[in-house]
Parts: sequence; structure tokens; C-alpha cells
Amino acid sequence: MKIAIVSDTHDNLANFNKIINWLNKEKIKIILHCGDICNQETIDEAVKNFKGEIKFVRGNGDFDLNDIPEKMEIELGNKKIGFVHYPKIAKEMADSGKYDLVFYGHTHKPWEEKVDNCRLVNPGEVAGQRFKPTFAIYDTQTDSLELKILEKLQKLD
Repeated sequence: MKIAIVSDTHDNLANFNKIINWLNKEKIKIILHCGDICNQETIDEAVKNFKGEIKFVRGNGDFDLNDIPEKMEIELGNKKIGFVHYPKIAKEMADSGKYDLVFYGHTHKPWEEKVDNCRLVNPGEVAGQRFKPTFAIYDTQTDSLELKILEKLQKLD
């Protein structure tokens, strides 16, 4: 099973929709969003356009999105996955030994490191505010993780 990991959309619906369109074409059915969506309209539009399920956690830019949890844990393809917006909480989750993977956002910078047996991963940012827009694809069957750069996907279309 392949899953998409995104973060820090900051209401850049144009970029988020490009990612969603690519994910729909690839038949990827789940997105984990690591926070800073920023408003309900962005959530509504993404949910309407994506042909799968999107799980959201709240970031520091999500002032009015109090119904969204601060962190979440799920099990997919026999992998225990946690995700959150903040790097400090993500590191604590990875240190706990409970997870195979922990995803986070906030820094806008793509990053991966090993914490014991846990992969701690930041997929970068959708918004393109500080760095090029990126997201990650994780395959639970092969345990492979791939960073996708939005502008390179567009050249393939």
C-alpha cells in the first residue's frame, strides 16, 4: 500500500490540487497531512477532489481548526505510523519505540533520520514558501520512501 505524506499547505490550493491530481492518477488512496492546512475551505476542497481518505493533524497555522487532533496514530500495512506537526513532539514519538514511522512538518524542509528502529520524516512543504513544493510517498510493502518535487511531476504531464 502506498500512502502520501504532505505538510504545510498554507492555503496553497493550486499546489495541493496538483498533488491530489497526481495521487489520483497513481491510485494512491490515503494522504496523511502533517498540519498547517490553514482553513476549512482548503480542507473541503481537498476532500472533494481526492478519491481517497485524507487524515489531518493540526499545526500552528490552523487557528480555527479546533476539531482536528494535534497528533494521530494509525496502522497501515502492518506499520505503526504516528504523525504530528511539531518536530519536538515527533522526536518524542519516535523515541517512544511505539512507531515504525513518524511524520511531521513545521520546518518546511524535507528531512529523514533514523531514531532507533523508527524513521522520522518531514515531507517538506506543499506551499512553496521557503523551499520547492514537495511531498513524500511511502510504500508499506517495500518499506521505501520517496520525496516528490512538484515541479518535476508537472513536467511529466
